[in-house]
Amino acid sequence: MQWFKNRTVLGIGCIALSLLICFGLTPLFHQALRAQTEIVRVTRDIEKGEQITREKLEVVQVGAYNLPSHVMTSLDSVAGQYATAALQKGDYILSTKLSAVPLAEFAYLNHLDGSKQAISISIKSFAAGLSGKLQAGDIITLIASDYGEMRTTTMPPELQYVEVLAVTTSSGMDKDAQSTQKKSDDDKQQLPSTLTLLVQPIQAQLLADMEVKGQLHAALVYRGDQATAQDFIAKQDDYLAKKSNPDPDKEANDE
Repeated sequence: MQWFKNRTVLGIGCIALSLLICFGLTPLFHQALRAQTEIVRVTRDIEKGEQITREKLEVVQVGAYNLPSHVMTSLDSVAGQYATAALQKGDYILSTKLSAVPLAEFAYLNHLDGSKQAISISIKSFAAGLSGKLQAGDIITLIASDYGEMRTTTMPPELQYVEVLAVTTSSGMDKDAQSTQKKSDDDKQQLPSTLTLLVQPIQAQLLADMEVKGQLHAALVYRGDQATAQDFIAKQDDYLAKKSNPDPDKEANDE
């Protein structure tokens, strides 16, 4: 161990170590800093649950040093996926923020086939929305109070059996999704402010008119198995079909 005490040996060792760092490790470090790679970046804001399109993406070159291992580098791997979190312009995309299937809280909007539409109506009072007890899948009847110039109360047969797709708070969060989140600091969940309904175009037009000219109230008709719920919807669809295409023979007899 005597040679460790020799200043000449220690000096030579330090010089050798410094040369190794300067001409060996440092160039490798700088090379890593200068290395470039392609990543996918967001060009326009993307909402949570939204299907990502190519128009909102771009591929750019950035420094590869210290990038997360799961950052997306291929445009084809991102386009068509669903965002599991809100993405802002300029964000790069991680695989953990993508889903190949629609998010459960938005899946009800991905089954529309053109025959029916989704429309939201306001819950203008706590009582009007059944005191916050409505939930997705319920069958309800819509009643309009203080409606029109005559300020009447009406229960249109076109809106006797309507399916609730979602119950949403003022923050835009659906009730089912809210139940899985942590409560706020005051230990209270937000109350529903809108109902999203599955309707035919004629029903959507009537609801839009009633929304403006009156106050809508929801009365719960049925909550339970899907088969029974669809029986109610079938009755409503049958009524609307007969109204749109009345029997000419019956009209002739009535005359």
